[in-house]
Amino acid sequence: MNREDTFNFSAGPSVLPTEVLEIAGRDILNFGGSGMSVMEMSHRSKVYLGIFESVKAKAKAALSVPDTHEILFLQGGASSQFSMIPMNLIPELGKGKADYAVTGNFSNIAMKEAKKYCDVHIAASSEDKNHTYIPQQSQLDLTPEANYFYYCANNTIYGTEWNYVPETGKVPLVCDMSSDILSKPVDVSKYGIIFAGAQKNMAPAGLTFVIIRKDLAGHEMPCTPLMMNYQTMIEKDSMYNTPPCWNIYMLGLVLDWLEKQGGVKGMEQIKSKKAAILYDYLDESKLFKACAEKGSRSDMNVTFCTGDDEKDAAFCKGATEHGFLNVKGHRKVGGMRASIYNAMPIEGVEKLVAYMKEFEVNNRV
Repeated sequence: MNREDTFNFSAGPSVLPTEVLEIAGRDILNFGGSGMSVMEMSHRSKVYLGIFESVKAKAKAALSVPDTHEILFLQGGASSQFSMIPMNLIPELGKGKADYAVTGNFSNIAMKEAKKYCDVHIAASSEDKNHTYIPQQSQLDLTPEANYFYYCANNTIYGTEWNYVPETGKVPLVCDMSSDILSKPVDVSKYGIIFAGAQKNMAPAGLTFVIIRKDLAGHEMPCTPLMMNYQTMIEKDSMYNTPPCWNIYMLGLVLDWLEKQGGVKGMEQIKSKKAAILYDYLDESKLFKACAEKGSRSDMNVTFCTGDDEKDAAFCKGATEHGFLNVKGHRKVGGMRASIYNAMPIEGVEKLVAYMKEFEVNNRV
């Protein structure tokens, strides 16, 4: 198969804009006439520092990050933040409290990790319905004295997404935005920490993107490793050690591409249109059904099934043969999943729905 004959619906690492890959391909041997690849140059060289500062400025502008917050380019994946957050926001081991909303696999893992460091209170959970919905504000059991409130904005496995920002009073909001960052405007000022693994909407896997309110840093547990200390990374501008240089460069190209799409405001309109195409068909289909409840459905990861494992398997096999790649659902839930991140064109969603309609006609009971 050739790239132009396929549409990649992978949940992550996910599709990148072809334009971005083409530019990166041209630069990979010789960036800007330097005679070096970005992967080969010193992270403290004048050439690379120019890239780094430019990308940071682009990210700040794209997300309207206020001066009260700092952008960090880290490593270790988004999962590294599951430990880093409590170690930095709880001043003393075992003596703080954190509220967690458990609405899927990754928030559940984060919650369990936090229990190593502090008293964890489950402020909300959707486990009772296999994480097919997002609890509403009125269902949140908040702790006024909590050191922070944690939630995952979009759940890639179950296909749900928070459509509101939780109100937590003076308790800092911490949010894993790995799979919906850059897909819509965000009021960063409402958050204490936003973090994301880059491999969904930002860049190749290997970069961990963090936005932290500056006053929250510097209160870490004494046992916090140097490399997991937000204050260290702020003071060293993400360069205490060698950052993921190539991934940061790639993020810059993605941000350039995003700007051509109208920025996050333009992308919000595009992603809403893509999601509507899929969900409108699923809601009228006699064969397929959406897995997540209305009002909680993700615009990034659309989960669906036929209710018959054999038909699901046949659909996935046929989809691959038709060039629709990686539509098999996660092993925890089965069925199918179409991840329609920023780089997935509307054409890809339209053609997938056309195939779904064809499959339905050929598989009527």
